[in-house]
Amino acid sequence: MTALALLLGGVLSSNDSAARPPAAIPSALVADRSLSGFAAGDTAALLAQLEEDVRASPRDADSLTLLGLAYQQRARETANPDYYTKSESALRRALALAPRDVTAIGGLASLALSRHRFREGLALGRRARALSPDNARNYGVIGDALLELGRYPAAFAAFDTMNRLKPNLAAYARISYARELLGNRAGALQAMELALDSARGQREPLAWAHVELGKLRLSYGQVRAAGREFRLALRALPGYAYALDRLAHVEQALGRPKRALALSGRAVETVPLPEFVTTLGDLHAAQGNRGLAREQYALIGAIERLLTANGVRTDLETALFNLDHGIRPRESLARARQARADRPSIVGDDVLAWALERNGRCTEALRSSKRALRLGTKDALMFFHRGMIERCLGRQPEARRWFRRALDQNPHFSLIWAPVARRALA
Repeated sequence: MTALALLLGGVLSSNDSAARPPAAIPSALVADRSLSGFAAGDTAALLAQLEEDVRASPRDADSLTLLGLAYQQRARETANPDYYTKSESALRRALALAPRDVTAIGGLASLALSRHRFREGLALGRRARALSPDNARNYGVIGDALLELGRYPAAFAAFDTMNRLKPNLAAYARISYARELLGNRAGALQAMELALDSARGQREPLAWAHVELGKLRLSYGQVRAAGREFRLALRALPGYAYALDRLAHVEQALGRPKRALALSGRAVETVPLPEFVTTLGDLHAAQGNRGLAREQYALIGAIERLLTANGVRTDLETALFNLDHGIRPRESLARARQARADRPSIVGDDVLAWALERNGRCTEALRSSKRALRLGTKDALMFFHRGMIERCLGRQPEARRWFRRALDQNPHFSLIWAPVARRALA
């Protein structure tokens, strides 16, 4: 799981009926929505207009900043990381012309988080905060970076400050995630309900909030309640890829694999994000379609190479995918070690624990698993990993206890591993 800023975004299709001509969108709205991870209208048309503006006035720092932010939004909408490189170029040109432009600095901070360069994002967030200490968004960026660096008390303090300065969708969502990390299920749901209320009247933010609330409910095993949230997201924003992908998980959990495949395929066609492609591959594998699953898994490798070429660090995600699918376990352990060094968070600890277990180094794995669970996080996949580590150590009663905890938390926590946990307890 990445920082909340990486989740605060979605896919607003260019044919969305709410889209407006670029000239009708105020610059301040473009900047605010883009930095929040949402479209301000028809991003493709806006991008074309801004590129034209910059060609006409190449030393206009404001136009360069907006162009850099629009490139990031387009990257979210298309999953094409080439836009990250373009965004960096535009924003650095803007800063060369206006070194104290807080919006441009914030744009670079957001870009750093999207590229999983969290120390860089933290430095930029602090630079923006020094220039504008009352800007709530700066505290969100700082908190997101601190989370991924494993500095939890400081991250939570940043989110509290953000919420005090401007209690809105972005602040409530971060508070929800912080409570989830601490194992406070009721508090996480409560904060996400507040986020949902603050998004009403805004199509894409509302759809995003429904998806996040649905993901929370699904992680607690509330399958039908989660499905309702994902359908409400699609009602708010038809074709919303994040809702389609999550609804596919619900349909699979309810024993409707054909519907699951259809929904997952639509999500991948809309935005070929690695997690969506992985879902589609795992659904094919679950139904015995090994050839079709391999096609999707091969696509993951191509996407990750493109991400790396555009400055995105993918060690954590690549290691986890490869470990889950039995691909180059030794190399994946090295990747997991590097990822944990870059992102010393509980997620980094958990992936390293899993990599060590998959390589038979189970005493080391146990130490990493204990670190991963130190906050009290109630994550079913982390519980499963711990169960596999205990089994590797020959401690069968402990292994069964952790498998039961995983399934009690969420009987459908993984398309691949939930069936393994059930078989272990059979």
